[in-house]
Parts: sequence; structure tokens; C-alpha cells
Amino acid sequence: MDTHNLCQTPTTYRLLRLEYLLGLVVAGGFFVAHLGAVRWWVAAVLFAYIDVIGYLPGAVAFRRSGDGRIHRAYYVLYNVMHSLGFQGLVVAGWIWTVGPEWALLVIPIHLCGDRGLFGNFVKSFTVSFEPVPHPAVGAALRDFATVPWYAVAPPDRDPGPDASPAAPGPRGGAVPQPSEAVR
Repeated sequence: MDTHNLCQTPTTYRLLRLEYLLGLVVAGGFFVAHLGAVRWWVAAVLFAYIDVIGYLPGAVAFRRSGDGRIHRAYYVLYNVMHSLGFQGLVVAGWIWTVGPEWALLVIPIHLCGDRGLFGNFVKSFTVSFEPVPHPAVGAALRDFATVPWYAVAPPDRDPGPDASPAAPGPRGGAVPQPSEAVR
């Protein structure tokens, strides 16, 4: 969300996914408009190689692990292969060595589809490789997504002995209730 709040509410997460859906529609539109000029074997290889290298090894290791714990290298592989920056370098290298072609659009189609359709972004080492709810995230999100920032005392500031729990909020009334938060 910003440099001090590195997490999303359900609403901001859906808005972020919506942006990637727009990217998918734009890239897909150009791809469909130039279907006759697409080299299909190139498109198929470029679309698949991202998951063949970046997802399948981790998915197999996850299923074989028994307890879901896998080496961090699988997370790194996933994140590198699903990085817009890395794939941008792949596209630039392809254009420089082979030349521009419409088949390259499968790369943003793949990445925008993963994010926009499936909600898959980079993977943190602290979450399961395959989507499983993290208990700490659920607990924190309940407060984060419903309690506005001004209703929570900063942890580094002692309100002091004279502070009143019913001090006026920014809108002049009592401290706002969670229902006032934008979700």
C-alpha cells in the first residue's frame, strides 16, 4: 500500500488484481488482433517455460514433502520466473537477438493472468508454497481491514495518564468504530 504499510486489505488486493486484469485484456487484445502473425511454437514455449522452471519444481517438491516445507530455492525460482522485471529482460533479449514478434505477448498474458485471474503474486518464504491460509495473516487482517489508522494508538507513543479513551476522533465525535473503515 505504501512504504510504511506493506500489506493489502481485501479491497486493495482486488483493485490490484483488477489492474492486472486490464493488462491481460490489453495484451490479449493485441495478441488476438495479430493471431495470423503469431509463431505458435514460440508462443507455446514462452508461455509454458515460466511455469516449467518457476512453478512445477516447487509444486512437485511441495506435494512430496509431506509437511509442506520445501527449500527456499523453489520460492526464488518462482519469484524470478514470475517477475515482470526478469521477463522484461527476456523479452528485451529476444527482441535484440531474434527481433520483435507478436508471440512475445504471451509473457505479459501469462503474468497478468496469474495475478489478475488467480491472485498469485510473488511468494514470501513465510507462507506455504501452495496457497494455504496463514493464521497470523488472518488475525492481523481482521483488525487491519476494519479498524482505521486513527482509531489505533501508535505502539511507540504512550498516550500518557491524562489520555481519555473517549477522546474526540478526527471527525469531531468519539473515537471511530471499526464499521467506519473503508473496506
